[in-house]
Amino acid sequence: MAERKKLLLRLDPAVYDAVARWASDDLRSVNAQIEFALRQALKSAGRAPKRDE
Repeated sequence: MAERKKLLLRLDPAVYDAVARWASDDLRSVNAQIEFALRQALKSAGRAPKRDE
């Protein structure tokens, strides 16, 4: 597996809190929840990475 990319992300505190609650409900870290949501959005837009199709 390739090395994971690091990214600085600035979020509105209310958005972060909502994502943190969602992550907790799904037993994921906030980081994993953000990646999950991004992968869903990419798949929905027909732009998923080749290895995820």
